[in-house]
Amino acid sequence: MSKQFAVIGHPIEQSRSPELHHAFAKKVGIELTYQKRLAPLDGFIPSIKDFFAQGGIGLNVTVPFKEQAFQQCKVLTERAKIAKAVNTLWVKNGQLHGDNTDGQGLVDAIKALDWSLENSSILILGAGGATRGVIYPLAQAGTKKIVIANRTLVRAEQLVNDLKDFVPHSELQAISLENLDGHFDLIINATSASLSGDALILPKTLTFKYAYEMAYGKPSSFLEQAKSRGVPYSDGYGMLVGQAIESFNIWNGIRPNLKDFI
Repeated sequence: MSKQFAVIGHPIEQSRSPELHHAFAKKVGIELTYQKRLAPLDGFIPSIKDFFAQGGIGLNVTVPFKEQAFQQCKVLTERAKIAKAVNTLWVKNGQLHGDNTDGQGLVDAIKALDWSLENSSILILGAGGATRGVIYPLAQAGTKKIVIANRTLVRAEQLVNDLKDFVPHSELQAISLENLDGHFDLIINATSASLSGDALILPKTLTFKYAYEMAYGKPSSFLEQAKSRGVPYSDGYGMLVGQAIESFNIWNGIRPNLKDFI
């Protein structure tokens, strides 16, 4: 019987994780089964217990359960502790382990585009969970300065205070979205503006070499603006593949090549 994996969320039908993990397995020559599991909003914990009790090996977690998964884990990686959210679960020595592979997925996607992160300055739009999850991996990859811009300044400032001790070699700064200005190597959109269709207008005084949209598969006013400026840009599909590869490697001990799948 092949090893059993799954992704759990609510909703779940939109997930592309099964096709990615089956593609990785085929490429590296191992057998596995990876399914989607819909958990009731009030039934996440019984759902994960049931999965592992039936011999499941690894479980990916998507919205809205990443914070709940974090709270259930007995053993957490450093990046999961910092993100305060977990998207990858497995059981070892009878204990539930958790990791957050989203940030490393972003870093690997950026590297696959041949955009350098070493000594870079990055502007991240938004101060929610998506931003919290990527700061540490970006800093580990050599980013020198990370500016977090948010509509509510106090939320960005809170994030800087929470994370600054974890990234001593990177400068963290908080600004209001109204005060966007200056030059950056990379600008990352981690707001829901692209998903909600709200146009986030980037002022002309804000300049950047590259633009990355965390969302994928939908029209993005953010990327349209990058395109109109002639700036190289990417949507978040590479990040999706990258985080899946990171999970796959944790569970199977094999790392497929990201560039084979984007």
